[in-house]
Amino acid sequence: MKALITGITGFAGSHLADYIVENHPDVEVYGIIRWRSRRENIEHLEGRIKLVEGDIRDYISVKKVLEEVRPDLIFHLAAQSFVPTSWRAPQETLTTNILGQTNIFEAVRELGLSPSIQIAGSSEEYGLVKEDEVPIKETNPLRPLSPYAVSKIAQDFLGYQYFMSYRMNIVRTRGFNHTGPRRGEVFVCSNFAKQIVEIEKGIRPPVIKVGNLDAVRDFTDVRDMVRGYWLAATRGEAGEVYNLCSGRGYKISEVLQNLLSLSRAKVKVEQDPSRLRPSDVPVLIGDYSKFKERTGWEPRIPFEKTLEDLLNYWRERI
Repeated sequence: MKALITGITGFAGSHLADYIVENHPDVEVYGIIRWRSRRENIEHLEGRIKLVEGDIRDYISVKKVLEEVRPDLIFHLAAQSFVPTSWRAPQETLTTNILGQTNIFEAVRELGLSPSIQIAGSSEEYGLVKEDEVPIKETNPLRPLSPYAVSKIAQDFLGYQYFMSYRMNIVRTRGFNHTGPRRGEVFVCSNFAKQIVEIEKGIRPPVIKVGNLDAVRDFTDVRDMVRGYWLAATRGEAGEVYNLCSGRGYKISEVLQNLLSLSRAKVKVEQDPSRLRPSDVPVLIGDYSKFKERTGWEPRIPFEKTLEDLLNYWRERI
């Protein structure tokens, strides 16, 4: 069996490669990379995975990759995934996320392949959530509050449309916030952790810059999340959409305090206006019961362990 991961050099993509290599040794793991892709997240997998050069925004490139690999499973994780960037570069976000996925679907069709395809959506699709709509089920209205969220809804609905129109074996997941080692420093948990470690090591003043600390988010360890991706592709029902989450919400201020409790650093917290978003989703807490009923999945790694591993990741890197 062959599994192809788009975005394999990224945060979740590299952890998914880890998961498959460690738990399904009979599966050959392929990843799409661009010539300029940074590879530090997958260096430890050298010789255990196969990398194929391509660009999901280029249809001919995508078709060549799929023709070469002919995968049984496709995990589509490649995306412009940072919400603030989508306000600064909405065109790039929409092009990468929507057209990139369309290229994959069309290449699969043209080549006559029939892989199971997992589409990594986002809880940002739900956007504005009312108080009586928490925890969020898959049936909740989608009220996007960023160009990124709009792009993920488009990916989500394209997946449904291609399933209905062509009976392609597509399963959609809406992953809520996930974090852990290798998380990019622009994302909130990792950003806080990096700032704390820099303070510990005396290379920045004892002041942590923050954005909106009142937002409530549902955090899952990335290692649990990618296990969910695998189960979605191998046990999920084609055409369906599933929430992947922990079912518990944390204020961002709680996340910061939890990280600080794992450090001896004494810090002052200051709000940085540049870290505030034009519009922010106030509460995102999910319900994963539909996915659990289908696959048996539920998160295993405590959030405190995730944050500890994240801090230690930055302690090793800085």
